[in-house]
Amino acid sequence: MSEDTGPIPHDDEALRKFAFTVWSYKQGELVSLMVHLGDRLGIYKAMRGAGPVTAAELAEKTGLQERWLLEWLKGQAAARLIEYRGNPLEKEGEPPFEHDDEAAAARFELTALQAAVLADERDSVMFAAGAFGGPLPPDVVEGIAEAFRTGIGLSYDQLGRSAAHRTERMLGPWSRLALVPRIIPALEGVQQRLEAGADVADVGCGGGVALLTMAQAFPNSRFTGYDPSANAIALAEERLAERGLDNVRFVQARGEELPAEPTYDFLITFDCLHDMTRPDRVMRAIHDALRPDGVWLIKDIRSKGSFEADLKNPMLPLLYGFSVSSCMSSALSEPGGMGLGTLGLPPQRAEEMAREVGFGSFRVHDFDDPSNLYYEVRR
Repeated sequence: MSEDTGPIPHDDEALRKFAFTVWSYKQGELVSLMVHLGDRLGIYKAMRGAGPVTAAELAEKTGLQERWLLEWLKGQAAARLIEYRGNPLEKEGEPPFEHDDEAAAARFELTALQAAVLADERDSVMFAAGAFGGPLPPDVVEGIAEAFRTGIGLSYDQLGRSAAHRTERMLGPWSRLALVPRIIPALEGVQQRLEAGADVADVGCGGGVALLTMAQAFPNSRFTGYDPSANAIALAEERLAERGLDNVRFVQARGEELPAEPTYDFLITFDCLHDMTRPDRVMRAIHDALRPDGVWLIKDIRSKGSFEADLKNPMLPLLYGFSVSSCMSSALSEPGGMGLGTLGLPPQRAEEMAREVGFGSFRVHDFDDPSNLYYEVRR
């Protein structure tokens, strides 16, 4: 243990700036919780298209308590996530009203642009509020801390049912809104085969958003979703029951457990290979399960393959936070796991691994998805 040598000389201004940086992350933690509450309680959806509203008007619309809404609205405006339209009762030159009846006259608005990110889950590919969950349960935090000592992380099921739900809502908008109209038509011959009737698999299907979207669009094809998470499969089955589709089935199984003979014409792995303990083995199983003229579409996180190059990404701290708390944790949840982590499958590495198991064609697609690249793989 090092001795306490007393205060270390420092530049006061630099110290203040660094302290501000640290506290800004704490601020982000609490603003994240407020975004989660706004999404969870339907506040953003209630504000969408409503114009400037008071806390009282919002309370009447949502059935929530006015005083709590007012504090939340002020916080959201302070974070510049909604617009503050002012208090018509305040007079120029006078101090603002606080915590009284007149303060409640202040109006707040969720603009159309803000609504596209915070409220419009159905029609906006930029919807993001679904990514904001509540704080991690204490047992999960304890499990992650213990992983630093043991090297063995937590699987998605150990992260709890909310992990599958949160992942579905993070990835859902692009799957629902871009997969069928934009991504599939860019893969030569795939749309025609799906329209005629093909066998399709989603390995690491999670809550089934991508698979159900395709199944509804291509009723002549047959779809199978594989995922080792009981929570994810249960969520997928719920979604299937809601849709009433008869061309989909879900199987709780690992990617290594795919059929050993050529079975599928089209296969997808969306945002999941880097989470797997042994993606190399899953890739080999995919190679064997894909028909000779089949197509495999990989969706994975944008990465340059170099930490220094990735440092230009302003969201990099978020991605590494996801990795330690979820992606790398899952990838190291068993002894011998490869532990790729969130940024562990850039194009170069993905192509190298695909070719090692026998694939001969690898093409990178950029569909302007802010978080992901897409790899089209063929034999």
